[in-house]
Amino acid sequence: MEFFNVLNNGKAFCIGEEVNINDLKWNKTTSEGVYIKHLVEGRLTDNKLSCHLVKIGAGCEISTHIHEGKLELHEILKGEGIGFLENKNIKYIPGVSVVIPPDIQHRVIAGEEDLYLLAKFTPALL
Repeated sequence: MEFFNVLNNGKAFCIGEEVNINDLKWNKTTSEGVYIKHLVEGRLTDNKLSCHLVKIGAGCEISTHIHEGKLELHEILKGEGIGFLENKNIKYIPGVSVVIPPDIQHRVIAGEEDLYLLAKFTPALL
């Protein structure tokens, strides 16, 4: 079974809260075809960490942006795409992890199928 399916049918635990990931709603973002599930929110970690499951629809993208003061980690779960980090193009395929330092411009474009990744932030995104 693909890791994405294992994760999506799993649970997220944090002191005082347990959620079934599959029950979480996919939230539309400002980018067309991009959706996010908030697995761990900053309110549960004293705003030190947040973790989000991200779906980028086939051919869609998260446009160029930065997260001021936030370190971000992408862990690719399913699908393929390209990540752009400063002057580097990184092939996003399952098993790849990408560390995005604070205040660095980046973007992600999905290939011919939906791209799924875990995005973790410190301090928390929300």
